[in-house]
Amino acid sequence: MKKYILALDQGTSSSRAILFNDRGQPFAVEAQSFTQIYPRPGWVEQNPEEIWSSQLAVARAVVQKAQVAPDQIVAIAITNQRETTVVWDRTTGRPVCNAIVWQCRRTAPLCEKLKADGFEPLVNKRTGLVLDAYFSGTKIAWILDDVEGVRARAERGELAFGTVDSWLIWNLTGGRVHATDASNASRTMLFDIRKQTWDDDLLKMLNIPRSMLPEVHDSSAVVGLATADLFGREIPIAGVAGDQQAALFGQTCYETGDVKVTYGTGSFILVNTGEHIVRSTQGMLSTVAWRLGGKVTYALEGSVFIAGAAVQWLRDGLGIIKDSAETETLAGSVPDSGGVVVVPAFTGLGAPEWDMYARGAILGLTRGTTRAHIVRATLEGIAFSVKDIIDVMEREAGLPIAGLRADGGASCNRFLMQFQSDILGSPVTVPSSVESTARGAAFLAGLATGVWKDQQELRNLYEVGQSYAPVLTPEDRSRLYAHWRKGVARAGAWADD
Repeated sequence: MKKYILALDQGTSSSRAILFNDRGQPFAVEAQSFTQIYPRPGWVEQNPEEIWSSQLAVARAVVQKAQVAPDQIVAIAITNQRETTVVWDRTTGRPVCNAIVWQCRRTAPLCEKLKADGFEPLVNKRTGLVLDAYFSGTKIAWILDDVEGVRARAERGELAFGTVDSWLIWNLTGGRVHATDASNASRTMLFDIRKQTWDDDLLKMLNIPRSMLPEVHDSSAVVGLATADLFGREIPIAGVAGDQQAALFGQTCYETGDVKVTYGTGSFILVNTGEHIVRSTQGMLSTVAWRLGGKVTYALEGSVFIAGAAVQWLRDGLGIIKDSAETETLAGSVPDSGGVVVVPAFTGLGAPEWDMYARGAILGLTRGTTRAHIVRATLEGIAFSVKDIIDVMEREAGLPIAGLRADGGASCNRFLMQFQSDILGSPVTVPSSVESTARGAAFLAGLATGVWKDQQELRNLYEVGQSYAPVLTPEDRSRLYAHWRKGVARAGAWADD
């Protein structure tokens, strides 16, 4: 009887479920988008109950579509949008408010106050993160202080906090398990990544009751059982990792110096730094990649907040494309961007600037500018943003990056991948299956349940789909990059009033 792992890939804009076979190949896929809520400029929310209902719906749909029996599902794996914050009632399971999404900037003033009070060195030393509205800690504090009656309930021990993985685990287990893994915990701004514990000083800094926090597990371990009413039998939840760490694992980047880029709603670059925490002085994040058998592997991470979301904006905001697939043809229909630079800083700039007040910009418009130029400049802006981070990573980690492994939806765009290789001056490899995020979670679950014995066996499953080599001259590369950096400077600190 064939065996499968059911991977739940709960992303920022959609919930997806993928069944993987024992060769690590996707056997069936289902996806469903859900509502994005924008109550004010810079604020982003989601309904936690819609996150759960959409995730359960696609999980059931993919099992039905594949005609897989409950006893053929060895394990459930979870990978998730990170930092997005949910607080719910332990008795009823009802959220106290909408989830505050990782993109949301409402806590920027609190972050500025904490910086002014001298807390950023503590945050960086303990968590490897910078003091930014991106992370969960200040989002929890906002919910406690700004949603009526919530703080009193939290202090009575009635409420639970979780990133989206914890919210899914809670619902999958019928409220029996409140858990997360070390990779997700490391994104909350409350977790000491060296000691691998919740940090009392950081909890005190934000006035967050410790009773709200989930138990932290290895990334590859059975954390609980999904209730029998969901899929016909109790199924172990055996692999959990934040989406970017899961993609690193799914790309089999198991050696120090291995690098992956995921092109999703945002673009995220991680380099494996092994057992060492690399401390950044230029805005990179030190984070937990995964924890296996109690042993921690660390990564250095750079984040581009807007990548695929910029293409969505071309479609839904500007209305100049009908489908994201059009961008490849349009971008290639002009020889260059016509001097246009698009800086996709719609929610601020991540590394290396960490400018919460930067905003998106289109620069260099002339009467001859066409939609093709704007589309091309948008794709180039995504690639330039990745180069910004790769350049810093090489210096920070002291590791020359000879190439990178790409995944995520936009890695199917051949124009973008070729330009990425050109502007980096190094090869880019895309696997035969770009489902690296869900695949990484499935690999973690399979290791915990005996589907695969070790990481070497997983390496042997990796298959190259497309490879790209640079063709741009060094002179053209330098000229284009300098033009981009001029554009970034113009977009900086735009909303600081």
